[in-house]
Amino acid sequence: MKTPFSRMLYGGDYNPNQWPREVWEEDMRLFQKAGINSATVNVFSWAKLQPNEGTYDFSELDDVIDMLGRENYDIVLATSTGAMPAWLVKNYPEVARVDFEGRRHKFGQRHNHCPNSAVYQKFAGKLVEELARRYGKNPHIACWHINNEYNTGCYCENCEKAFRIWLQKKYGTLEAVNAAWNTEFWGHTFHEWDEIVAPSSLSDGMGFGWTRKTAFAGISIDYDRFLSDSLLENYKMERDIIRRYDPDTPITTNLMGTYKGLDYFKWAKEMDIVSWDNYPAYNTPWSETAMRHDLMRGLKGQPFMLMEQTPSQQNWQAYNSLKRPGQMRAQSWQTVAHGADTIQFFQLRRSKGACEKFHGAVISHSGSGETRVFRECAQLGAELQALGDQLLGAGNPAEVGVLFDWDNYWALEYTSGPSVDLKYCAQIHQYYRYFYEKHIPVDMIPVDADFSRYKAIVAPVLYMVKESVAEALEAFVEAGGTLITGFMSGIVDQSDNVHLGGYPGPLRKLCGVWAEEIDALAPEQSNTLRFAGGGESKCGLLCDILHLEGAQAIASYGGDFYAGTPAVTRNNCGKGVAYYVGTQPDQDGLAKILDQFAQDGGLAPLIQEETPLEVVRRVKDGTEFWFILNLTGQPQPAPENFRGETDVLTGEAVGGQLKPFDALLVKR
Repeated sequence: MKTPFSRMLYGGDYNPNQWPREVWEEDMRLFQKAGINSATVNVFSWAKLQPNEGTYDFSELDDVIDMLGRENYDIVLATSTGAMPAWLVKNYPEVARVDFEGRRHKFGQRHNHCPNSAVYQKFAGKLVEELARRYGKNPHIACWHINNEYNTGCYCENCEKAFRIWLQKKYGTLEAVNAAWNTEFWGHTFHEWDEIVAPSSLSDGMGFGWTRKTAFAGISIDYDRFLSDSLLENYKMERDIIRRYDPDTPITTNLMGTYKGLDYFKWAKEMDIVSWDNYPAYNTPWSETAMRHDLMRGLKGQPFMLMEQTPSQQNWQAYNSLKRPGQMRAQSWQTVAHGADTIQFFQLRRSKGACEKFHGAVISHSGSGETRVFRECAQLGAELQALGDQLLGAGNPAEVGVLFDWDNYWALEYTSGPSVDLKYCAQIHQYYRYFYEKHIPVDMIPVDADFSRYKAIVAPVLYMVKESVAEALEAFVEAGGTLITGFMSGIVDQSDNVHLGGYPGPLRKLCGVWAEEIDALAPEQSNTLRFAGGGESKCGLLCDILHLEGAQAIASYGGDFYAGTPAVTRNNCGKGVAYYVGTQPDQDGLAKILDQFAQDGGLAPLIQEETPLEVVRRVKDGTEFWFILNLTGQPQPAPENFRGETDVLTGEAVGGQLKPFDALLVKR
């Protein structure tokens, strides 16, 4: 596997510009004590670097980079374009976004620029060129960090004009646009390009934020694609400027896991290495965090950077609980286990003011190196330093591919019906959780992946089946692969128009079923699954009323007017098998179905022993690195398979029990 680093970066966001010079010296002492070897600087410094339109001042940044270079730090140098200076918005108000409600924003906050503002692009490009010219040959720059946490949402006239150009490139003619969007509905036919407007709450959008719906999903999905592409063009602009002065240093921007607004598979193709910010809530399942790590690794099929996590607590969630003793360390090793080649924090020193003053840091407001959090950071730093480069570039072999697709994400949650409770990531996660708990490794993959690399493909709520996807899945199964899909799959094409001829559309032959109707169950309602081999479980949310067309029913409904009809099916297709799950089983019911699916697919767990511990394997040059993580918060027995072996992190033999939030690493 590919890695651009000579050592595992351990550090994070550092803002010495917020502190007097004497604090910098103390920071260097404490960072060395904590084993920190890298720092991300200049993330939000545009206003300092360029105090007015005609002036640049790099004197302080020069001092910061010189100081870090003397200490042999690997520097992650950000471009500062994620927060505009006040003068830019005052002089050129059009650089600020117009939100979904149609309001032009004033100066404030961050991540607030219009991606199609030529003025923003001009000034951001000039700043990046000054930075790249000045620091592009500095040997301590280990990575360039463009902007920060790109996010979408501008509905201004500039964006409307750019959207029309984007549509002309995509469709060619207005006739094709009208056909794609089914504009005969509600008399929406467009006769001139400038009749098309952004789908905000003032037009065809409905609702607010990412809870919004739309009168025309085809328009809104295309606008989401357009916004994702627009911001990607911003990223590429900065990247290409840097490349003129620095041809080799890797370039990235920090992504946000399952963030809805950007098509990260498309973005990853333009990034040298994927980086992301991991901020689970106090009640986020560990399997969900693992899924996001696997998604970030899957974007390029290679190790990633953890650009941000907190050493202790967040500040912006509803309930910002402290990490329990050992939890930060265990969470960090979980990240490494799933493919990270860096561990970085936001932030290294806690800010004294503004909205992030209670966000955790390696150095707290006390300034002490004797806090619990600091000691845990120092322990992790020592372990990473001792491990050296052994894990860099190690792969995560998997035989299962779980499909994740942003077009489906947008389309499924735009659809008006059948249930407001139908959420894309939750549907993907419930399947992922089974493999996580069974210690069966998975890759999170796009719909255009090479399916032949896997024994099994998992494709829940594959609502939008785009061109060639059905054919690729059919070829995979016919060649001997095992597929599972289910309700709300095969429904629409890339423009959200229904595949006519009966659900699941282009997957109907492959699955051997026809879904005549879809019943939506309210939260207080449920049905029963009765398995052909015996046993029952609850089901709910949606119930497809299925007819067999070659498939075999492995479970039927137990209630309502469709009692006795198929609910879960299995269909032989060529040398392989396709499963169709027509409802949402409870966790035990889904496990029963997936047990049979795993058996058909010949899927083997990493260890046979049942354990609530997380067990993950990375492989490099024939050496296996086994991570055994106790994320349960309770003491747990160590798996028999590892007892007596040496824990690389401590040098001690693996005993009979793991403490809460313990983490072990065994090398074979």
